Amino acid sequence: MKLSIRLLTFFAVLTLPLITLAKVHEFTLANGLKLLVKEDHRAPVMVSQIWYKVGSSYEHDGITGISHMLEHMMFQGTKNLKPNEFSQIISAHGGEENAFTGRDYTAYFEQMTNDQLKVSFQLEADRMRNLVLKTKELDKERQVVMEERRMRTEDNPNALAYEHFNAVAFLSSPYHHPTIGWMSDIKAYDVTDLEAWYQKWYAPNNATVVVVGDVNPEEVYTLAKEYFGSLKPETIKSLKPQEEILQTGRREITVQAPAKLPYLLLGWKVPVVKTATTDWKVYALEVLAGILDGGSSARFSKELIRGNQVAAHVDVNYDLYARIKDQFIIAGTPMQGHTIADLEQAIWGQIKRLQQEPVSQEELERIKNQVVASKIFEQDSMFFQAMQLGLLTTVGLDWQLADSYVDRVQAVTPEQIQAVAKEFLLESQLTRGELVPLPIKPGEELHQTPLRNKGGRHVS
Repeated sequence: MKLSIRLLTFFAVLTLPLITLAKVHEFTLANGLKLLVKEDHRAPVMVSQIWYKVGSSYEHDGITGISHMLEHMMFQGTKNLKPNEFSQIISAHGGEENAFTGRDYTAYFEQMTNDQLKVSFQLEADRMRNLVLKTKELDKERQVVMEERRMRTEDNPNALAYEHFNAVAFLSSPYHHPTIGWMSDIKAYDVTDLEAWYQKWYAPNNATVVVVGDVNPEEVYTLAKEYFGSLKPETIKSLKPQEEILQTGRREITVQAPAKLPYLLLGWKVPVVKTATTDWKVYALEVLAGILDGGSSARFSKELIRGNQVAAHVDVNYDLYARIKDQFIIAGTPMQGHTIADLEQAIWGQIKRLQQEPVSQEELERIKNQVVASKIFEQDSMFFQAMQLGLLTTVGLDWQLADSYVDRVQAVTPEQIQAVAKEFLLESQLTRGELVPLPIKPGEELHQTPLRNKGGRHVS
């Protein structure tokens, strides 16, 4: 197994000159729009994405989820297009399109042949400033979003437990509320709310366009100036800090809901790249997450799932590229015949081990090799390459951090992993959530899926 990982990493590194180290060209238009272009000439296709600096963490009580609702409405017509005509045009040109909203961004994308970039730019420029919002279309999309919330959260007991857990973990941080919004807020939006949100955030000086593919950077820049250059910028004020208050003790929540299985959530506030005063700690946490949950040979899988079989599944979630301070979360379900208490004790046993014993060089090398190989193979996707650039820029980081990720991970030491485990994974700083199953009514359909929403992304 160790030999295969090394070979995997070796062959992955061979792709570095073609993909990972491909030069990114950065341009800024006179109206403030940022353009990033990365050449990838392996196929005559391209990915075009436009990222807006607005998401659920920009919202306040009463309008939670409005960024996501506006994402839906962006397909419902402009001064030049009828509802859904945007998607029809992309499809007619052989392309695919969609959008996603997260805590810190809203993004739209098209995947097309490289000679259709102008179609993407023309349509995105049009709806950046010419969206037409109508009550009739809003009422239709409201029903879609309400059903989306019911399916993804209210009929998924694990997601419901996570939503409540997150709201308890964050009291003053805007990460408190869900990306899709609270149902009462979804029901209450009107067109004027959406118009104000659109006017405030959808402007060239609040957007980054990213293009990756078989393209010429200067030609892309010329097209961007042609289609986006005449759009007027907005005066955009900086966000208020909204920092999370200091947690002064353990927090706990129990959620009772119809479910087949119990569910455990353990979370600790930790720094991210944007907030860290000592940057190595972020990468040490990233490696620590890999040691616990980095594939079939990681400790959770090897010792808790296959070993003593106390866990049916157990995951680690950590987003080092969040815009503000986030959580390091361990979530899992006990194996049949074991209790939540058994699972929690086993998890704490693994945490204590990290705090008391430095990770061996052999185990650390294996995890680093996996991280390196995974990161490089992710670059094989044009979409992922574009997403990485757009995400980093939109949360206020330098997109060049993507190039230093592997080096930062490789520099992590056993002592640093032990240090962050001791500093952050403390009982006194824990937020604990537990789903207690209630009987499921006859005919009631539930989808109980594990927590795998790193980064707070909500795709629709």
